[in-house]
Amino acid sequence: MHRSRVSTFLIDVPKDRAGESEAFWAEALGVSTEPEPGEPQYVVLKDALPGFVTAIQAVDDEPRYHLDIETDDVPAEVARLVGLGAVEVSSWQGCHTLRAPGGHLLCVIPLHSSRDEFEAAARTWA
Repeated sequence: MHRSRVSTFLIDVPKDRAGESEAFWAEALGVSTEPEPGEPQYVVLKDALPGFVTAIQAVDDEPRYHLDIETDDVPAEVARLVGLGAVEVSSWQGCHTLRAPGGHLLCVIPLHSSRDEFEAAARTWA
């Protein structure tokens, strides 16, 4: 048995457009921005979606949106989602990128929110 929840909404943008994307989304949503310490590819849009991390992610790819699902058991959550039809695309530093049916990307990541926040919103899977 494990638990998981959607924790993060990411706006993926090509690296060369990250600055203008950050400025646009901050103004569009009326929020401030904050760099993610130790992870220069991320800029957090503070309080854009209460209860979720919302961030700009600079990528070497096309623009898109994607979700992160945090879990207390990464292998079990990856297996659950693959069993539902997702395909694992890659993994790096404990993060597993999957492609859902329909083509959308999502990442399965270890817990990163507070234990209280996770406990309040996570679903239990058998």
